[in-house]
Amino acid sequence: MYIPSHFKMENDETMYDVIQKYGFATLFSIHEGTPFATHIPLMLDENQQYLYGHVARTNPQWKDIQDQTVMAIFQGPHCYISSSWYESNRAVPTWNYISVHVYGKVEQIDGEELKKSLSELVNKYEDPDSIYQLNEVDETFLEGMTKGVVGFKVKIEKMEGKAKLSQNHSIDRRKLVIQELEKSKEDNEQNIAAYMRIQMKKT
Repeated sequence: MYIPSHFKMENDETMYDVIQKYGFATLFSIHEGTPFATHIPLMLDENQQYLYGHVARTNPQWKDIQDQTVMAIFQGPHCYISSSWYESNRAVPTWNYISVHVYGKVEQIDGEELKKSLSELVNKYEDPDSIYQLNEVDETFLEGMTKGVVGFKVKIEKMEGKAKLSQNHSIDRRKLVIQELEKSKEDNEQNIAAYMRIQMKKT
């Protein structure tokens, strides 16, 4: 990923935070000689060493993914930045965004390791008060459903993150952008404004 120095995420913990918050990722690999992508939730393990996921068995991506180095993209909030918000018209519009790329080799998993990853995925996204509990699902039914997926884990070998939050503009201009973004009712705009405020405190 092209990352100018002023947009580069230097802190691994910041990247882990993006992965946790925006876990619906795009997994890229090479399948039969061409790029192939699947959009799936990926879970970061508690030791921050692996990403866990699964694909439908009918998805051909798993057939040649074993031991392949793949890339997972976690897309955070993003939004349009209008140059009309600046104090001068000597500027052009742009797009602010946060993105993290993770690279690593794939190992297929099954059995208890797969069941554990599925359970942790459900527990992360299911409401704490939900009446649905995976461990209460009929075991025979669950076994049948599990046969329909292929589980895997990605050993994290490299991470790179980009937080393009108008750092190449003055503090005063960034404040104007934040003011405009906070007028929006859209989550992306509100989240980018929040990230911009956090980033400004570090400068």
